[in-house]
Amino acid sequence: MKVALGGTFDPVHDGHRQLFERAFELGDVTVGLTSDELAPATRHVDRYVRPYDERARDLRAELEAFASARDREFEVRTLEEPTGIATEAQFDALVVSPETVDGGKRINEIRRERGHEPLELVVVPHVRAADGDIISSTRIVEGEIDEHGNLTPDREGRDGKRRG
Repeated sequence: MKVALGGTFDPVHDGHRQLFERAFELGDVTVGLTSDELAPATRHVDRYVRPYDERARDLRAELEAFASARDREFEVRTLEEPTGIATEAQFDALVVSPETVDGGKRINEIRRERGHEPLELVVVPHVRAADGDIISSTRIVEGEIDEHGNLTPDREGRDGKRRG
């Protein structure tokens, strides 16, 4: 099976890793990584996003471990538009998170318009941080949590509860 997924991945965290794990369970994986131009447009908040080359390097390092564990192939490609690579005929499945399901449905509409079979949309649930909120790159960049969802020391009291 040929599996697609996409994102900005800045920084990579356990929520992304769960997406990768599921994708590699299904087959060989192509990851669309947002271009420097597209990345700010796909963010739901206004924050700095590292340059493409840095994000691609870190992403490839993460993907290598998942690919080798399952004896799968992977490729990282640049996303220049939100619907990206998944509208191409060769893919069978698209791995999405709960908030990107609608984008997956739009991709399937485009595929139908182009005469391609719709993709199987594989929804991977969010990974929760220690405080019960979703792990997100923005929360990591803002210093609330680390990549594994642990509260950072300045956000945690002695009882382990989030502060501020």
